[in-house]
This record gives sequence, structure tokens and C-alpha cells, in this order.
Amino acid sequence: MAYKDIETASRTEIRELQNERLRETVQNAYENVDYYRERLDELGVTPEDIETVDDITELPFTTKEDFRDEYPDGLFAVDREEILRLHASSGTTGKPKIVSYTENDLEVWNEVVARCLDAAGIGPEDTVQNAYGYGLFTGGLGLHYGVEELGATVIPIGGGQTQRQVEMLEDLESDVISCTPSYALYLAETAREMGIDLKDLPLRAVIFGAEPCTEPMRAEIEQRLGVKGIDIYGLSEIIGPGVSIECVEAQDGLHIHEDRFYPEIVDPETGEPLPEGEEGELVLTTLSKEALPVLRYRTGDLTTLNYEKCECGRTTVRMDNVTGRADDLVIVRGVNFYPSEVEDVVLEFDEVAPHYRIDLYREGNLDTLEITTEVVEEFDGDREDLRSRILTRLENVLSFTPDQLAIEDPGGIERTEVGKVKRVYDHR
Repeated sequence: MAYKDIETASRTEIRELQNERLRETVQNAYENVDYYRERLDELGVTPEDIETVDDITELPFTTKEDFRDEYPDGLFAVDREEILRLHASSGTTGKPKIVSYTENDLEVWNEVVARCLDAAGIGPEDTVQNAYGYGLFTGGLGLHYGVEELGATVIPIGGGQTQRQVEMLEDLESDVISCTPSYALYLAETAREMGIDLKDLPLRAVIFGAEPCTEPMRAEIEQRLGVKGIDIYGLSEIIGPGVSIECVEAQDGLHIHEDRFYPEIVDPETGEPLPEGEEGELVLTTLSKEALPVLRYRTGDLTTLNYEKCECGRTTVRMDNVTGRADDLVIVRGVNFYPSEVEDVVLEFDEVAPHYRIDLYREGNLDTLEITTEVVEEFDGDREDLRSRILTRLENVLSFTPDQLAIEDPGGIERTEVGKVKRVYDHR
């Protein structure tokens, strides 16, 4: 039984609601956001031209650069008096993206997160330990109020304090923990050092997000923690966590709450829409945001869309797990690859821990690639033999050989307790 009837509605019902909400969103953006009114006027498009979602390609794209150019509040559609909360992205590559919420926006956010948790098999009887950071980052508070909306118990421990996290899991018998996938693995390492086997605890699920997670990484999390790993997706510019999630029954793609967020897949190079089933860049349009309506936001995330009915009974479209971003593409000596391809190789070897680092340098006009991994605690084999086998596999996957592969002792790669893990360091 879905949390909301719209999750199991017919495609016709969903489309009718999308059409209505898209018209309202475009009208709101045109009347109340100078940026969008100017862009639409330049294109010769009026709100009356947008009758259904079939017309959405008439609208302009919005990018992260637009958020930064309009910093801090140039994209807001309401006066400050109507805004109940402000959040911001990390701003690690420049000005942060400021996002705003009216009272109704917060209610919608709480609802979609509750819908996510329900799809993940979480109910009012459960205790959720929220290890996402609280503050300007949307993850902590977004999950927090969604848990409360669902009627479950939330432990607002926030990020870091890893030994205390383990103690709380044990002492408070948490059923679920929410955190990044890299932090889930660090949690397992810390528990082991403390002499605690997480598999012996009531913990049954990890709701992970904020970072890409490959299938081998998910398998590693599930094996080390003895849990079901559920991927949740969201981004601050659209609402925060709660855009989509895997259902516990199938774990076959993430159900997008498409009555609130309309998805498209476009060619990351040309911006042209791609046919159903083809991989491309995910583009999202908010359908019910008041304070910050966003038209055709280019997320940079690479995925596919599947409109077939899920075995869980939901009819909402599913996006494939995001394992890379269009702007994560690494180019070395004219060869393109994604960090997730390195991760896949690293996790093929039982002797190697699920941690890695990529360093890029330029010597003269030549790019060089260095990869660092580390062995597991139990490793007692020949490191040169292991290095040779990993290099051979990397060469097959990447179509070239890294200039250097370092294999460190256990714990040799710095861990991230708070925030997103950084895998690639480009020194060029």
C-alpha cells in the first residue's frame, strides 16, 4: 500500500496532474521571477503557450551557474516575509546555491520524504538514526522532518561522532540509519575497531544518498552492516532529499515523485531530449514549489528512466541509480572515464578495501593519472602480484594504464566523517 494514492495512479491521472501543475509553475515563474520572465520573453514563449508537459521543451534550461549568477535570491518568487526557511548547497566550487521554502513548500518536502521512507519499508514503529549533517545542507533537516511526518522516531545525531554513532545504534536499538554510502562503510570499520558487530544489532536498513553509489559498493555496505541498502536521491535546487527512492520490494530503480518533480533525460552535450531507456542527463522541473519554482534544471546526473509498472505496485517513473555525473567526466590523454569505473574495479578484488583516491597531474603537456587503494585488514599476500592484477583490470576497463597505482595499509586513505567524500583530486 503506497503512502499516497498518486503513487499507484494510472499514467493518465499522473499526466493530467502534471499538466495542471506545470501550467501553474510556469505562470508563477513568469509573473514573479525576473530571470525567467526575461528568458521566456527572449524565446518568445508565454505561459499560455505551455498547455501540457509535451510543451516543456519550449522552456529554457536552468543551470547551477544561473543559481550562482542570481545569488543570493534572484530566483525567489515570493517576498522574504513568506519564506520560512533558507538552505544552501556546500558552495565548494564557488558561491553556494541559496534555496528557499514557504510553509507549503515545507509541507510538500515533509510529505515526499515520508513517501520515500514508506517505500523503503519504514513505518511509525521504527527508529531512524539520522547521520546526515544538520544546518544549511538540506540532508539533515530534510530527513528529520520526513521521519516525523511518517510518525517514526528520529535520533538527530547529525554527522560525525562515529564512535557515538555506533554506541547509539547499539544502546537505542536503531532500526535504520541515514548517511552517505562512504560513511556507512566507515561506520562499519569503526564498529569493528570497537569490538561491535553491526550484524548483531537490530539495524536492518541504511538509507544512503548525497553521493553516487555503484552496485558493488551497495553490496559491500549490505554485507558489512548486515542491512538492506536503499538509495535515496535529491538535490537542494529542487527540494533536497525526497525527489526519488528505491522501493524495498524491488530495488529496481528509484521512484520519482513525478507529481511534484517532472523528469526528462537529455543528451548532456546537445541538450536534446533522448528516447525512453537511453542514458543521459537528468533534467527536473518543480511542479509545486512556491518560493523557488525551477524550470528544466540540468542536474548533471547521468541515468535512465523506466515507465513500466514496478512489482511494488507503484506506477511512478523510475530512474536508474546515479553512478556518475556529466561534469565528473575525467579526461586523461584524450581518454574519457568516470570515477565510478575505477570504483567498480577496486571492489572486484576481495583483497582491496572499498576506498580509493584518484590524483591527476600535468607534467609539461602530458597528463598523468595516479590511483591509490588500500588492502583489507586480513590481507597477507603479495602486494606486487595484487598490484599487477589490479593494473591489468584497470587497463581493460579504462583502455589505458594508470601511471601509478599505490596500495596502502588499511586506513591509509583519509576517511570523511562529515559531508560528501572526495575521490578525485585534479592538480592540473
